[in-house]
Amino acid sequence: MSNLAAYKETIVNKFFGLALLGSLFAIPAAAQQPPANNPNPLSTWLRGAYMGNRNNIVRSAEKMPEENYGLRPGPQEEVRTFGQQLGHIADYNFLWCSQAKGEKNPNAGTNLEKLNTKAEFMKALNDAFAYCDGVYNSLTDASGMEVVDITQESGRQTRNLRMALLILNYGHNNEIYGNMVTYMRMKSIVPTSSEPRPPQPQQQQQR
Repeated sequence: MSNLAAYKETIVNKFFGLALLGSLFAIPAAAQQPPANNPNPLSTWLRGAYMGNRNNIVRSAEKMPEENYGLRPGPQEEVRTFGQQLGHIADYNFLWCSQAKGEKNPNAGTNLEKLNTKAEFMKALNDAFAYCDGVYNSLTDASGMEVVDITQESGRQTRNLRMALLILNYGHNNEIYGNMVTYMRMKSIVPTSSEPRPPQPQQQQQR
């Protein structure tokens, strides 16, 4: 098994369990309403988790000043810079979402970690997320359980559940966002997921 295949299998196992757990929390609420109101608890959970994490990544990338895009958390040259983390996210969103769509990877042959400026990294990141948004928005529990035939860039043929590919993608995004938080804290920048929440309006008491 290749390193990439082993990595993918580890992430899938980790986050498929998380997704199933999240769907279980949605089931009791759905049971109190007509089934038509929530026919897709798992895909609904995954779509919300993806969008929330997506927004945290984009907003944190926007908050980070360009002079910190070349920052590494240590002297090791093999560790990605902040900007390279964004390029890495973009590369794999194009890869796994294209597989989930059954399409050729529009980013095939391009390494977005090799970009240079904040503007270039932000464009790549937003383009990759825009490409993925459609498959998450159209996902249902039934379509997620469909088996997708995949031709990897090496030419190797594999098969996987569409839902598993999208859970893999979400899990990887979340993992890299956790790395981004370290870079931001090093510069005393509050990541978007840790920003103070606005106060909620108090509900008026019913008379």
